[in-house]
Amino acid sequence: IPNTVAAACRAAAGLGVWMVNVHASGGRRMMTAAQEALADLPQRPLLIAVTVLTSMSAEDLREVGVADAPADQVLRLARLTQACKLDGVVCSAQEAAMLRAELGTDFRLVTPGIRPAGAEVGDQRRVMTPAEALRAGASDLVIGRPITAAPDPLAALKQIQLEIQNN
Repeated sequence: IPNTVAAACRAAAGLGVWMVNVHASGGRRMMTAAQEALADLPQRPLLIAVTVLTSMSAEDLREVGVADAPADQVLRLARLTQACKLDGVVCSAQEAAMLRAELGTDFRLVTPGIRPAGAEVGDQRRVMTPAEALRAGASDLVIGRPITAAPDPLAALKQIQLEIQNN
């Protein structure tokens, strides 16, 4: 898999993407291969690694053989990701403050599971509002269905911007 992931990262970079993500659970060899595949590119995309999906609870982790709490698993994988010289991780905003304290301000925290105040949570388990996520240290917010499933996506986005500005 490290070779396949490295080739996929280079192919994605060749298409001009600005960010590529891999799975941190793929381990050190895979993440290092991905990082090395992009290291010498003149316009290198950001390289991040997914830690624990925001749709997963502690029970979900136990079902796949991970006995640790989601936050502990996220921290373990984020430390490994940083050691492999990636730019950051995908994590729940609930872990952002902990990761900022542990890994510093230059490590990107891409946070899905962002839901505006009063929005339906859906299948997400570890969620935060946009304003809370930014206060916790998130660098990038991933807001899907509250925008894409809205009758007027642009109005939904503008409302989220107002919510952030007012908090």
